[in-house]
Amino acid sequence: MTEHPFIPVIIGTNINAYTMARSFHEEYGVKPIIVGRASLPFTEYSTIMHAYEYEADLHNPKTFVTFLNRVARKYANLEKKYILIGTDDLYVQLIIENKEMLREHYLFNYIDEDLMEQVYIKKNFYNLCREHGIDIPSTYYHSCASDEEFSEEVMFPVIIKPSDGVQYYRNPFEGLQKIYKVDSYEEINEVIRLVKTGGYQEDLIIQDFIPGDDTYMWDSVYYADQDGKGQLISFAQVALQEHAMTAIGNYTALLTRYNEQMMTKLARFLEAIGYVGFANFDLKYDERDGKFKVFEVNIRQGRSSYYVNACGYSMAKLFVDDLIYREKKELAYVKEPMLFSVVPKYVLRKYVQDEKLVQEMNRLIKHGKYIDPLDYKADNLLKRKWYLLMRQLNYIKKYRNSSWK
Repeated sequence: MTEHPFIPVIIGTNINAYTMARSFHEEYGVKPIIVGRASLPFTEYSTIMHAYEYEADLHNPKTFVTFLNRVARKYANLEKKYILIGTDDLYVQLIIENKEMLREHYLFNYIDEDLMEQVYIKKNFYNLCREHGIDIPSTYYHSCASDEEFSEEVMFPVIIKPSDGVQYYRNPFEGLQKIYKVDSYEEINEVIRLVKTGGYQEDLIIQDFIPGDDTYMWDSVYYADQDGKGQLISFAQVALQEHAMTAIGNYTALLTRYNEQMMTKLARFLEAIGYVGFANFDLKYDERDGKFKVFEVNIRQGRSSYYVNACGYSMAKLFVDDLIYREKKELAYVKEPMLFSVVPKYVLRKYVQDEKLVQEMNRLIKHGKYIDPLDYKADNLLKRKWYLLMRQLNYIKKYRNSSWK
């Protein structure tokens, strides 16, 4: 096996961590080091990991830096460089906030703290979108530090969600949801009171609900090198998303699309603000005015972003070519037709309501243009196969019992 001058260190144990590990293993035959708070079956039941390092207090900023530096010293290899990759918002935020203390041991490509505040905090991000001509839903704000009730005139239904997701999830509370869909001022203020009981004191976003089922949702993956030059842009239509109220917005199936105008618009926006590294847009198509409205941009690759790998654009290679070899590339547009799914084909065929989309998915499956990122032939641990089977059966139950509209 070819020796490579790097070792990936992936922070997280979730599905995003697994797909990044798979990307490195597929492209280079390299097994990463997994760092996390605790084990999860996605990564624990696997043969493609080099080692696991767990620290229950990893969310603590001081512990985070100390532990990562300890990991680097434990596996010290003067001939190899460590590539550090975060797989959820908090870990990426901690990397960004502690860049100087991590640079001694690690290579990474993330935006600076000032830009993170502008992009990750939704209120700031929406202001950036307006400045750069990016369409967003009609949006209002309410500070949870205020004792006043929300009273601005809105058109119902509306969606309520936190402006600062990291702060929101720091103190989980009973009734916590990723988003709330409400139909009255009474319900708005009830959600505000509920969220405040969890200790959240930042802004809430109160936003026009764009009509349409899961297939009106869209996804875009972007990568820019360390100099802020865009290297990759994708666009994909969601077929299904998670329907559990704590997980709405996590996509379970999507199909790649080529929309050069929209892809260019998103890429140029992030280039204009000096963005570097991976970004993952969530959008929804508004048939009322024919526009794609941006909800947010995640400051990392998403849990569904592996579809770009299946289309021939390895996420691992983007990191390595940039951080290790400093290669310069032109912006690549993902054009390959592909169906990405983490749910059984039965669920796709039963719960995707658009019959034309179902027919298209069947054609893609028939012609081998289909990928489940967890189903990796090189990762054949028997315990893993059993876990994935149980997970697929559980998805059938989850969608059957879902009431999300």
